[in-house]
Parts: sequence; C-alpha cells; structure tokens
Amino acid sequence: MNGILKDKVALVTGGGRGLGAAVCEALAEQGARIVAADLRTELAEEVAGRLLERGHDAAAVHLNVMREASVGDCMAQVLERCGGLDILINNAGIDVTLPVDELSVDAWDRIAATNLRGPFLTSRLAVPHMKAKRAGHIVNIVSTAARRTWPNAAAYHASKWGLLGFSHALHAELRGHGIKVTAVIAGGMRTPFLFERFPDLDPAVLQPPEAVASAVVQALMLPGDSVIPEIMVLPMGETSWP
Repeated sequence: MNGILKDKVALVTGGGRGLGAAVCEALAEQGARIVAADLRTELAEEVAGRLLERGHDAAAVHLNVMREASVGDCMAQVLERCGGLDILINNAGIDVTLPVDELSVDAWDRIAATNLRGPFLTSRLAVPHMKAKRAGHIVNIVSTAARRTWPNAAAYHASKWGLLGFSHALHAELRGHGIKVTAVIAGGMRTPFLFERFPDLDPAVLQPPEAVASAVVQALMLPGDSVIPEIMVLPMGETSWP
C-alpha cells in the first residue's frame, strides 16, 4: 500500500461477484473504503462481510442500475454513510447470447439499460460531488466487445461500443474539472459471467479477474496530474483478439 487510495470512498457496481468482487478486494487492500453494490444484495453482503472480517471498511447496498430511483437511493446511502464519493467503478453488466432475430426487444432493452444507461445514471449523480472538490475518478469496465465483434451478441456489442464512447466523452468533458475517467477494456475472465453461458469454455484461455482488478488499481494510483483514458487487459490466450 502506498497511501494514494487510503480512505478513498469507492462505489463498485456489480460488486457481488466476478470482477466486481475482485475490484472490491483489490481496492480494500489499498486502504479504500468499499461500497459493494449489486442487484443481488446477498452477494454484495458476502463481499463486504469478507472485507470487514479482515479489518477493512466495507458496506453493501442494493442497486439496480437500470432504475433511476435505485441509483439515486444507492448514491444517497453512500453519501450518508461515507460523506462523499471519490471513485466510481461502473462494472455491472449482462448479456443474452442469441441471434438478433431471436433476441426479444425486452432482452435488448435490459442489456442496453444495464451496460450503458446504468453507467450514465451513476456517473450523472457522482459527477456533481466530484466537481465540488475538483477530484474523483470514474472507471468504466468495457470489453473487447467494444473493439471486435462475434455472432449472437449484437446487443452486448452495441452497449459496450456505446460505453467506450461514453467513457471517452466523459474524459473530454470532465478533465477540466479535475475528474479522471478511464475505460478498462477487459478480455475474457474466469468469472460466472462467461461460465454460466459457456460452461465448456476452456479456463486456460481466460485470465483471472484479479488481473483486471490489478489494472484498475494501477490506473487509479497514477499521479494526480496524469490519467489513463483507456487501457486493455488481455489473457495471453485471448481468442477474441489477435
């Protein structure tokens, strides 16, 4: 621990498992105060409980990033408990693996609402607090799906390409206010997000979520007068990237 992140308040969406849980763990090890937010509150509570047992400052909140009211309630809880917000990790994401002619309108809307509208809603409420102190960092977890395409993931690709554009737009808009924005383009990870849909996927071609969490921490720990707008983290055996 070098002290840069000590006592910084970090809100991690989708913080109940997979990469979100790994990010909570990695930030806590650097002394950050963690708020794990998840649609499945019990998973967020498990993450916060593990951190509390190790002496870290952690809490869990319910969050449905698709719902404006839920995002507002989550942010209010963060501010009431922690007195501010320094780091926002937009990690929550979903996918439905189907051909476009079999994908329902409801599924398309849920994917877009979670992966793209959600980061907008959270960022919209976080930015005023960061502007007030001319400091803060928003990290958007993107995907190689924002750079390359494969079949049966049209909505996911659309949402992640949109999130990458949104992230760079925020970078351009907010850097003058002292707020950093980083897009983390993550390659395939050994998480339920993939294994629940592709149980036969070879773990050897994937990377542990802890590796991507480490990259997130590195971006957050850059000196105050520098920013990483975009970073890509791939497993050595990545199949969706050359």
